[in-house]
Amino acid sequence: MSAVYERVALIGLGLIAGSMSLAIRRAGLAGEVVGTARSPETRAVAAEIGLCDRIVDTATEAVAGADLVVLAVPVGAMGAVAAEIGPYLAPGATVTDVGSVKKSVIEAVGPHIPEGVHFVPGHPLAGTEHSGPRSGFAELFDNRWCLLVPVPGTEPEAVARLRALWEGIGAHVEEMDAEHHDLVLAVTSHAPHLIAYTMVGVADDLRRVTDSEVIKYSAAGFRDFTRIAASDPTMWRDVFLTNKEATLEILGRFTEELFALQRAIRTGDGEQLFDYFTRTRAIRRGIIEAGQDTDAPDFGRGHGKT
Repeated sequence: MSAVYERVALIGLGLIAGSMSLAIRRAGLAGEVVGTARSPETRAVAAEIGLCDRIVDTATEAVAGADLVVLAVPVGAMGAVAAEIGPYLAPGATVTDVGSVKKSVIEAVGPHIPEGVHFVPGHPLAGTEHSGPRSGFAELFDNRWCLLVPVPGTEPEAVARLRALWEGIGAHVEEMDAEHHDLVLAVTSHAPHLIAYTMVGVADDLRRVTDSEVIKYSAAGFRDFTRIAASDPTMWRDVFLTNKEATLEILGRFTEELFALQRAIRTGDGEQLFDYFTRTRAIRRGIIEAGQDTDAPDFGRGHGKT
C-alpha cells in the first residue's frame, strides 16, 4: 500500500498511539512516524523498543514538517497541547485526535488550529485495559470502528485522506456529529465503565466478602468488571468531566432500569426478568454477528497479554 502521509507525528505514546505507529508501519502508510511523550521514561521505552521511526523530546519538534498530527493524550490535556503546537504546524497539515469525547475536545483544540490547517477529530473504538508504550500491537484496529467528527467547513479531501489512513490500518470508518458521538459513547462505553468502577468499589466495601474470596472466585462476571476498572484513571477522570451531560442522561436511564429490576426481584416477577434478559441477550448476539466480538471473548487478554 502506498503512503497516505509523508510524516505522521504522534503526541503521546500509550496503547492507541503505539498501536497506530505499528499498524501504519506494517501497512507502509507513512514515509516516517515521529513520536513524543511528556514523560522521559515513556520516550526512553518507546525508543528502546523501536515504537516509532524517530522519538523526539518535545511536541513542537514532533510536529515540524508533519502532514498529520495525532493528539493521543488524555482529553483534559488536549487544549494545552494544541496551544503549544499551534504555531509550529505545517500549512496544509491535518490535526486529529483519538479522544473518547468529541464536543469538549473540539471546543478546547479548535481555537488553536491556525488558518490553513485541517482539524478532523477522530475516535478509534478499540482498546484493552493495558496502557503505556509497551501495550501497543498492530492488530488493535483490525475490524474495529473509527468515528470521524469533522468540524464544519473542513475540506472533504482532508477527511478522505484521514479515512484512507484508518482504513489502511484495518478499521471501518464512519462520520457523525460531535453531540451524537458523545451520546453514543455514553451508552456504549462511558456509563458501562462507571458501572464497572462502582461494582469493583462495592466489592471492596463489602467486608463480609474477604479479599481472597473476591480474587479466588472472580472467574465469574466480576472478573470482567475488574478488567474494565483497571483502565487508565487519568483518561477516565477526564472522560466523565468532559462528557458530563450525556453520561448523566444515560446513568439516569440506568438507574430507572435498575429500580424496575429491583422491583421485579422483590415481587418475584419472574416473567419480567426472563423477558428483560431475553431482550438484552439479543443485543449480545447482534454484537457477535456484527463481527465486534466472538462467542468466547478474550476481553483483551490476547496478543501475549494476561
